[in-house]
Amino acid sequence: MVLRKYVKIHTKDNVAIAVTDIKAGTVIEDGLAANQDIPQAHKIALCDIPKGREVVRYGVSLGCAKQDIKKGDWINEHMIHLPQSPSVEHMEYGTNIVETKDLPVPPRDTWMGYRNANGPAGTRNMLGIVTTVQCAAGVLKVAVERIKKELLPKYPNVDGVTAVTHPYGCGVAIQAPLAHIPIRAVANLIRHPNFGGEIMVVGLGCEKLTYDRVLEPEEITPENVLTLQDYPGHDAMMQAIMDMAQKKLERLNQRTREALPLSTLLVGMQCGGSDAFSGISANPSAGYAADMLVRGGATVLFSEVTEVRDGVHMLAARCKDAHTRDRLAEEMRWYDNYLAEGGVGRDANPTPGNKKGGLANIVEKAMGSIAKSGSSPIVEVLSPAQKPSKHGLIYAATPASDIVCGPCQVASGIGLQVFMTGRGTPYGLEVSPVIKVCSRNEMKAHWFDMIDISAGDVATGEKTIADVGTEIFHMILDVASGQKIPYSDQYGFHNDLCIFNPAPIT
Repeated sequence: MVLRKYVKIHTKDNVAIAVTDIKAGTVIEDGLAANQDIPQAHKIALCDIPKGREVVRYGVSLGCAKQDIKKGDWINEHMIHLPQSPSVEHMEYGTNIVETKDLPVPPRDTWMGYRNANGPAGTRNMLGIVTTVQCAAGVLKVAVERIKKELLPKYPNVDGVTAVTHPYGCGVAIQAPLAHIPIRAVANLIRHPNFGGEIMVVGLGCEKLTYDRVLEPEEITPENVLTLQDYPGHDAMMQAIMDMAQKKLERLNQRTREALPLSTLLVGMQCGGSDAFSGISANPSAGYAADMLVRGGATVLFSEVTEVRDGVHMLAARCKDAHTRDRLAEEMRWYDNYLAEGGVGRDANPTPGNKKGGLANIVEKAMGSIAKSGSSPIVEVLSPAQKPSKHGLIYAATPASDIVCGPCQVASGIGLQVFMTGRGTPYGLEVSPVIKVCSRNEMKAHWFDMIDISAGDVATGEKTIADVGTEIFHMILDVASGQKIPYSDQYGFHNDLCIFNPAPIT
């Protein structure tokens, strides 16, 4: 099989992406030869592009050329002016709605999960112990290691114990208008579906984030909360934590997996360490899996404000009603102001690695990022760390930072996450398993025992998006059902929970 040398996405595109490194002088096709060495994933001009003319990929303008570009030239981030971001005012909605019956049919309609009284089912059966303040984190982490060694072996139906620590709780403006965001995140983490309804919260005793801010009055009991300052020394506080944990473990051990409909599954989609192949292979494949999940009744979240901002009008067209469109615009405006107050724009997002991977600017990155949402209608828009109230495809507004987006989605209740990468990252979450999908076969060969699925064959033309999307779908259900363990969990590669806190620190 002859592999293709470049990928052109849209008929309007005047650039294409090099599938492999292309040496200067290489004839790519009749009338097209590389004028310079073109690195893998970078752009080659398919025609002359005069200074001031648009550089087009995905059928979208990435900006205007800063200089004359000749056919066959390598185009990099230094050669394109960033365009203005699209307005969020008066966006049309409902003009690109794909009916559920027209989405790809899922090959399976059940999975093995832990039923909860309310909300999504659990993909894991875990004891989650949440702190109200970072000051308690050190004690809790030591206690959890003891629980794992001394207690957990007695409860074979419990998958694990996790210390849910975070950098919030004190030294913060607890009454600030934006403090509700991290407070909501902590409150929702306490009630994560993988914790089986068991509440266990450890505080210090003098923090600003008091129990009543994250728990209901009837939940603030000696069975659920533990204050370290109440105990005389190390041994007493450790024993108190152990005793409380044992009671929770006894109840969790009675839970078992059962066959459940896809409507009980909540999945997050995220990408990081992206490259120019992400929007060609990994993200569209994940989007195909997302469409299968939605057709089957599941709920799928996608996020990252700066990585959808330049395609917001495309998302508005997929909003089912005016209210959803208005909520999308509201979240975009909020984030525009947030960045402006910090003295930066949306193009602060691309990293050196993104650019080395061929992404010229945030417009190009956004077009690829949106692909992970598939083609389903958007039924709801969430603020950071908010829980969904509907089934289907949901836009959950979060920062694009991997280590902040992930905890936001976890607080929203995802049972697992599918994470697409082009450059590679060991990122993982302890509360919710993470399936790693790479955009290039070279990445899979390099990190053969860290990447779960490669979508690289889509870029080379050896597989279709549907082929890899179906593979991702099966992996999602297998991991959710506890039948497969992704590499990040096998190695315990779990990032800290950096909850989003735009409010002042005092």
